[in-house]
Amino acid sequence: MLILAIESSAKPVSCAVYSDGALLGQYFQNNGLTHSRTLLAMVESLLKNLDISAENFDLVAVARGPGSFTGVRIGVSAAKGLAWGLDKPITGASTLEAMAYQIPQSGVIICPVMDARRGQVYNALFEWQDSKLVRLCEDRAISLEHLANDLKKFAQPCILLGDGAGINHEALNNSGIPVSLAPELLRYQTAYGVALAAVNSNPIPAIELEPSYLRPSQAERERWN
Repeated sequence: MLILAIESSAKPVSCAVYSDGALLGQYFQNNGLTHSRTLLAMVESLLKNLDISAENFDLVAVARGPGSFTGVRIGVSAAKGLAWGLDKPITGASTLEAMAYQIPQSGVIICPVMDARRGQVYNALFEWQDSKLVRLCEDRAISLEHLANDLKKFAQPCILLGDGAGINHEALNNSGIPVSLAPELLRYQTAYGVALAAVNSNPIPAIELEPSYLRPSQAERERWN
C-alpha cells in the first residue's frame, strides 16, 4: 500500500511517502514558516524527486490533532483536498499516537507531550506489548501535575517526546519521576509517524474526516464569554 502522509499539527511540518513497510522519502522543516506556505510545496517537491504520481497513492493520511488549531486545520484541509481530488480514501491519525509509533521500544511508557498553553499539555500514554502499540489512555488536555500523578502509577521508566518534552523534562524529574528524552531525531511530530499509524487504520471518504482539537479555540472561547 502506497501512503502519502502529512503532519502539520505543531511548529514542525512534514510530508512522507511510505510503502509496504518502507519509508521511501520524507521532507521535514522546523523553521517556523507558515504551513500554508510550505506544506503543499513540500509535497509537490517530494513526489517530483521520488518520481511518483499522486494518482498512484492508495491512501492519504494526516495528523488530525490535537495540536495547534491553525496547523491542524491546514493539514486536514490539505489532506482532504488531495484525497477528494484524487478520489482516494483518507485516514486521520491522532498526533500523539503517531508520535508514539516512532519509539518502537518495549519496557517503557511512551509519553508524548505537546504544549497546549494555558498551563496544560496535550498527552496520551502508550506502551508496546507483543510488538503492538497499546494505548493506555485517551488523548487529553491536562495539567503537568495531573500527568505527573498518572506517571507515578507505573513501574516502568518513561520516555518523553513531542514539542513539550524539552520544557517539561526537568519538572517531571524534579517530581521524582524517572523520565528521559527521546533522541531529537525522533522527538518531534513527523509524517513518518502518521504513516505508521495509518497502516492498520480504517480509511474513510475525505468528506467524513474532522479535526480533533480536544478543546475550543481561543476565538470560540472569547465568543462564548
